[in-house]
Amino acid sequence: MERSRRYFFRDCGVGLGKAALASLLVGSASHANTTLPPKKPHFAGKAKAVIHLFMAGAPSQLDLFDYKPQLAKLEGKPIPPEVIKGQRYAFIRSDAAVLGPRFKFAKHGKSGTVISEVLPHIAKVVDDICLVRSVTTDQFNHAPAQIFLNTGFSQPGRPSFGSWVLYGLGSEAKDLPAFVVMSTGSGISGGSANWSSGFLPTTYTGTRFRNAGDPILNLTNPPGVDEKLQKDTLDLVGELNRKHLADVGDPEIATRIAQYEMAARLQTSAPELMDLKKETKETLDLYGCDPAKPSFARACLIARRLVERGVRYINIYHEGWDAHSDVAGNSKNNCKTTDQASAALVADLKRRGMLDSTLVVWGGEFGRTPMVESNPTLGRSLGRDHHPQSYSMWLAGGGIKPGMSYGQTDDLGFHVVENKVHVHDLQATILHALGLDHERLTYRHAGRDFRLTDVHGTVVKALLA
Repeated sequence: MERSRRYFFRDCGVGLGKAALASLLVGSASHANTTLPPKKPHFAGKAKAVIHLFMAGAPSQLDLFDYKPQLAKLEGKPIPPEVIKGQRYAFIRSDAAVLGPRFKFAKHGKSGTVISEVLPHIAKVVDDICLVRSVTTDQFNHAPAQIFLNTGFSQPGRPSFGSWVLYGLGSEAKDLPAFVVMSTGSGISGGSANWSSGFLPTTYTGTRFRNAGDPILNLTNPPGVDEKLQKDTLDLVGELNRKHLADVGDPEIATRIAQYEMAARLQTSAPELMDLKKETKETLDLYGCDPAKPSFARACLIARRLVERGVRYINIYHEGWDAHSDVAGNSKNNCKTTDQASAALVADLKRRGMLDSTLVVWGGEFGRTPMVESNPTLGRSLGRDHHPQSYSMWLAGGGIKPGMSYGQTDDLGFHVVENKVHVHDLQATILHALGLDHERLTYRHAGRDFRLTDVHGTVVKALLA
């Protein structure tokens, strides 16, 4: 039946393939994004783009954002059994001893937001961010939790957040992919499932950029291939693909044509994007960026440049926060890498008048336990295990209320006791900031309508400006 419906339009002489072909032919002349034209949102959203700084591996909220002096008083003692009843952990016993905060905390800004001493740059922009201390997730291992945060489901196969946003809003980028993914750490547990288009057409899949050299492999012509040979080759391939598209009407062929066209345009646009020589020394110093070296700072600066060029959704994954041992050293080192650039991104967007229309999201896939992880066999000591019950994230710009803290955990930082924000609630709220109703943004697949939040999620209106 699926094949019959697809080819009905072709056989009627007004085929989807012919319609797509006409659109592509028109778009080629204007260098428009032919498969992802801009769409109207469900309602007027304040955000036009998202930069998601994904701290993969899960930062310790108890050492960065959620100060719990009670933990210091109880350090070394077993956590009360009524607190941990029925909980599961990846590597520790539930009756492990309490581990206190590893750093000093202090109030900052007019908002008086309490922040750890290892985040001195974030501390300077606390009045521009909204700190949520009550995020919860259903998953307690890295890959399922990362995929859950990105797709609303714990297993690969569903469309990612960026894919849903492109499906709902289209693209304003002409010579760049609308959904870009960068990585600056040691790897991503959930892999490409985090930016896959799932069952949506592949044109909505995120494009992986490298953090050094050509942003995309094979972007530069190999030796012996000049511009004329390349053009002749692409023209021939394009002609064959268009004939095939007109004949069978498969939208994946339209995606393939658009990808060839985009690849050709990227040979000009990508090097210009990645060339930071025109950025001022003051801007480079703000981010702590050496243009010649791959880094998280360089990725954040490129993210700002991507938004300026109409890119809709940008993921920057910084893997390395999985502190099963030496949570203090892990947090300190990762903060040295990410703190300045994360804060600079907010400040830079604000001074350029872009923060109101760009939503910045910072956080990992879950939190870390109030209990210590120590395992001599594995060489682990003074670490923290995975903790899905509560953790912290922050958001800035794009219609989010600045200078506020939301949600509260108990005295041990274990359970949320006020204003719980489930991952699906967070997803619904971000979509709302973009002008998308998470219950209306659906795609029919396998006999039913799917959405990013599946059948859950509520917009957290208290977070909205």
